[in-house]
Amino acid sequence: MEPLVIAGKAFQSRLIVGTGKYKDGEETQKAIEASGAEMVTVAVRRVNLDRSRESLLDFIDPQRYFLLPNTAGCYTAEEAIRAARLGREVGLSDWVKIEVIGDQQTLYPDIQATLEATRVLVKEGFTVLPYTSDDIVFARRLIDAGAAAVMPLGAPIGSGLGLQNTANLRILREMITEVPLIVDAGVGTASDAAVALELGFDAVLMNTAIAQAQNPVLMAEAMQHAVLAGRQAYLAGRMPRKLYATATSPLEGISR
Repeated sequence: MEPLVIAGKAFQSRLIVGTGKYKDGEETQKAIEASGAEMVTVAVRRVNLDRSRESLLDFIDPQRYFLLPNTAGCYTAEEAIRAARLGREVGLSDWVKIEVIGDQQTLYPDIQATLEATRVLVKEGFTVLPYTSDDIVFARRLIDAGAAAVMPLGAPIGSGLGLQNTANLRILREMITEVPLIVDAGVGTASDAAVALELGFDAVLMNTAIAQAQNPVLMAEAMQHAVLAGRQAYLAGRMPRKLYATATSPLEGISR
């Protein structure tokens, strides 16, 4: 199957996974491996960057996984820009998933602040993947600002509700072709991931759906299969929906 290409870099897996909410580093490591993901997000503000004590980074092999720093926990454009710069300075990456939260209760993104941070960081040479709403207008503005991908939410962060906004996601898919579209947030189980890919999205990013499952490692493996199945189904093209039944065996030519 063709690779996922973001900013000229190819990935065989279309599943991107986070690293928060696991019980310990060992479980994190096992779940990431079971997921088959190649890109792994790490929150710059939540890891021990100086490695003076045990760190999440001790359990992620940078030779095996592509690290995508994210600005989780930031509530202003300035905070997000500072976190991105810090991630680059300590050698994590010059890629960044921009996440600027606008509301503490719902964790919905502040899309204006996200746009501001994207503009600044693109000018500084970062490859920016912004987490945003499902608003086509702001998606276009992010692309115009130089975003390497657009990452709309499927439902509130950590809710596990599945895709609650498929109409808007379909509009995004129909109208945006120049950069990858990645569903970020809201996935609860494997069928949600499959639906995202069946809608034509290029990838899906998740954390809580795996980390908070009763068996995170098994769920990570399920997500790997779901993303692959969803992509294959999208490429295959589903049969038309019909209101009435159609015989599965042709009746023409059968003598009565």
